[in-house]
Amino acid sequence: MATKARENHREDVAGRANVEDTPELLAYYDELERLEAGALWTVANKIEPWQPKSSSVPVLWRYEDLRAHVLRSVELVSPEKAGRRVIYLNNPGRRDHAAAVGWLYSGLQVMHPGEVASAHAHSASALRFIMEGEGAYTIVDGHKMTLGANDFVLTPNGTWHEHGVSSDGTPCIWQDGLDIPLVNMLEANFYVVHPDLQQSVGYPVDDMTHAWGSPGLRPAGAEWSKGYSPLLKYEWGPTYEALQRYGKATDGSPYDGVLMNYVNPVTGGPVMQTIGASMQMLRPGESTRAHRHTGSFIYQVARGRGHSIIDGKRFDWKERDIFCVPSWAWHEHVNGSASEDACLFTFNDLPVMQALGLYREEAFGDNGGRQPLVS
Repeated sequence: MATKARENHREDVAGRANVEDTPELLAYYDELERLEAGALWTVANKIEPWQPKSSSVPVLWRYEDLRAHVLRSVELVSPEKAGRRVIYLNNPGRRDHAAAVGWLYSGLQVMHPGEVASAHAHSASALRFIMEGEGAYTIVDGHKMTLGANDFVLTPNGTWHEHGVSSDGTPCIWQDGLDIPLVNMLEANFYVVHPDLQQSVGYPVDDMTHAWGSPGLRPAGAEWSKGYSPLLKYEWGPTYEALQRYGKATDGSPYDGVLMNYVNPVTGGPVMQTIGASMQMLRPGESTRAHRHTGSFIYQVARGRGHSIIDGKRFDWKERDIFCVPSWAWHEHVNGSASEDACLFTFNDLPVMQALGLYREEAFGDNGGRQPLVS
């Protein structure tokens, strides 16, 4: 019986595996396989590439295309049956992991006035970025937060959390961002439903914002030792004001414009241990230069319109659209307005990259830092 074909990733480069198959070796590989083992030299060039090779591809999810489908889910399933009524974003290269890019998950959740999703906790870290509607709220470990458009809220790993819309509100849609694929890849995910399905509000509404939301000030005597930020809600108004003020004091990054990170006010570090987030402003007509870095990014357009070029392909975006930039993909951004600024919210896995010593960045050196477009 003929020996079956086997993968053998050869490269004719000094220092790389380049072993030619022989009948004797193929038989040897069969013997190793029966012992649940294998020869490293057959796969070394595959599992140790010269540079990152993301299986994710750049994708733009247009809000105007998705919105009607998200709203229709209200007619089809209830929050009680669905657990969470969400339409998730599926990257063609990451379908097996339900990932939007890399090891990050994203979805659009919708709730109608008076609806409440059951309280739960999980090992994955999560965030919400409000897209439209009034009356939305989130409760995290008994802290209730009211939410408006472009507000950013944390539901950190291990916390009890639930979401709802007040009875006098309007239909609300927000983006969910989680590191579910990462935690699953690490085989460390747990999920639990609150024994009472809902949790009690044990503090004044928006108390964490009132206590921790003043720049440069910290509540006297306050202690916080958890791995995530005590400022569970980051409001759009102060964020946009901060960007405008910073824009008066800086020329900005040649690659990101006026960029500010959401931070833990206790440590100055990322808002959660595995997920970072930022907001960047592109001034009227601003066009950034291209760069690439390790780490996966999901962008949501908070304001304005424009386009991004990702690995040579142009993606035109406007408010509420979502797009992704895979790890080590060239990318640059352009504000399409000559009179109005544009703002991009993003969440990413940079805390993981940096904690593991894996972060690396590179500028695009040719053509004045601009990528040529590919057809």
